[in-house]
Amino acid sequence: MAEPATEQDAAGHRTVPWWGWPLIILRVLLMLALLIFCVPLHYLWRLLGLGRTWPRVFLTGVGVVSGLQVRRRGKRVPGALLLANHVSWLDILALSQAANSAFVAHDGLAQFGFLKWLCEMNDTIFVARHRRSDVGNQKEEIRDALSHGKTLTLFPEGTTSDGTGIIPFKSSLLGALEPLPEGAVVQPVALLYEDAPEVSWVGEEPGLDNFKRILARLRPIRLDVHFLPPIAGDDLANRKTITAAASEAVGGVVSRS
Repeated sequence: MAEPATEQDAAGHRTVPWWGWPLIILRVLLMLALLIFCVPLHYLWRLLGLGRTWPRVFLTGVGVVSGLQVRRRGKRVPGALLLANHVSWLDILALSQAANSAFVAHDGLAQFGFLKWLCEMNDTIFVARHRRSDVGNQKEEIRDALSHGKTLTLFPEGTTSDGTGIIPFKSSLLGALEPLPEGAVVQPVALLYEDAPEVSWVGEEPGLDNFKRILARLRPIRLDVHFLPPIAGDDLANRKTITAAASEAVGGVVSRS
């Protein structure tokens, strides 16, 4: 069956044709069913001290419902800090599935109540980049997570790209990570979508429009998650050397795709 073609509105934004709406509605209903199923179990598991199982089940399920097919490449280091390129909101679903990862996110997300609630269930650490008074607390949260063997992901580009290359990684986004906790492992991760420009969220496209456009696809979204060798030696000296090493490693893989 052919892929539904996107249309354009007067502002040049890609929109969903009428025949894509039944698929969007079906997928949203399935996501809501997943949420209703997983949330009570999440709070029960948390009450019993059984860990963060159900957020991963929920995010993985949302990925499956969205048509996301994840293939792992390379060896993941459990409990590492992952530095990945950022293409789409699908990245969150993929890395939760492939690495059981929580995330370090900009605190702007916390302004949206429903999103904040979902993020907090997955132990997201919100970083306030412009409030220096909060840096100490943020460092402690990150250190505590890494010292307890949790996997964290940070997107050093600070925004999304079209997936055909990377945006320069920003060392300032690693400010809350310096100095690294003793024994911490930093692992670059390259996310390679089969048809990245079609699923990426870039430019002035509203987030809701991108969400609907992805859910209207009939073709699967294939993504290779490349776990690259951990950063080592002098490259771990400070946030600038870490950023440079991660950018080179991830950029090298993406540029060859």
